[in-house]
Amino acid sequence: MNTLQEIIRTIQLELKDLYPFEEIQSFIYLIFSKLHGYSRVQIHQSHQREFSPSDLVQINKIIEDLKNEKPIQYILEEAHFYDLIFKVDSNVLIPRMETEELVHLVVKENDFGEEINILDIGTGSGCIAISLSRFIQESKVWAIDKYENVLAVAKENARLNHQEIKFLEHDILSDDISLGFESEMFDVMVSNPPYVCESEKKLMKKNVLNFEPAAALFVTDKNPLLFYEKICIFAKKFLKQKGAIYFEINEAFGIEVANLLKQNEFNEVVIHKDINGKDRIVRASKP
Repeated sequence: MNTLQEIIRTIQLELKDLYPFEEIQSFIYLIFSKLHGYSRVQIHQSHQREFSPSDLVQINKIIEDLKNEKPIQYILEEAHFYDLIFKVDSNVLIPRMETEELVHLVVKENDFGEEINILDIGTGSGCIAISLSRFIQESKVWAIDKYENVLAVAKENARLNHQEIKFLEHDILSDDISLGFESEMFDVMVSNPPYVCESEKKLMKKNVLNFEPAAALFVTDKNPLLFYEKICIFAKKFLKQKGAIYFEINEAFGIEVANLLKQNEFNEVVIHKDINGKDRIVRASKP
C-alpha cells in the first residue's frame, strides 16, 4: 500500500472485525488530520497521493495499536474537547462527551462578562479548567490535582491553548484544606471526580480498563461518594455565598449526591440529565 486510497482500504480491512464502520472512518480522519493536517474534504480529494515508507511504518504501528484496542486518543496523543485540542497520555483520562455537557452548563450559567473565580478540582488533562477559561469571559481559573505528572500534562495543555491557569498539587482527600487559598474565594467550583464503582469494572471495555488511569476512574463500592463528601467540606470553606458547585456524577447516584449537597446546607440543588437521558450533572448553590 502506498496511495491514500490503498491505505484507507487496508485500515478498513484490518479493523473491520473489531470496530463499527463509522468508528473506523472516524479513525481514518483523525489519523490523517494528525499526520498531515488533512480535512475530511482533503482526504476525499487525495486518494491517489502516495506516502513515504516512514509514513507507512507509522500508520502500520497505529493499526496494530488499534487492533490491541488502545484508544486512538492515546495513540495520537491528542483529544478533541469543546472545540479545543488537548494533549493526552496514559497519565490522564480521555475527555468524554458527558464532560463537554458539564462544561457547557457551567459556561451557559456563568458567562455574563463579569469577573469570576473558578476552581476545578481533580483537573486531569485540564480540559474543564482550560475550556472554562477560554469560553467564560473575565474568568480567573484555578485547578488542583493530586499527581505531579498529571499536572504536567494539564500545564502543557494550558500552554497549547493559550490559557493562564493557576495549577496546584493537592489531594482533595487530604485533611489539609488550606492550600494557601485563604485569600481566595470562588464563585464556581466544578469537579469530575472518580465515580465508577469497582463492581462496574466487569461492564467496561478493554480500551478503558487496560489503558486509562484507574485512580481517575474508580471508587470503592463501600463509599462511592467519598470525593463528593470531601469536596462539599472544601466548598463550605472556599465557595462564596450564592456561589455554584457543579459535579459530574455516576448515573446511579444522582439522588444520593443531591441529598449529600442538601445535608451540607447547599440549596437550589438540580440534577441534570445527559444527552442519553441519564443523571449526569448535579448543580447546587451555597446559601
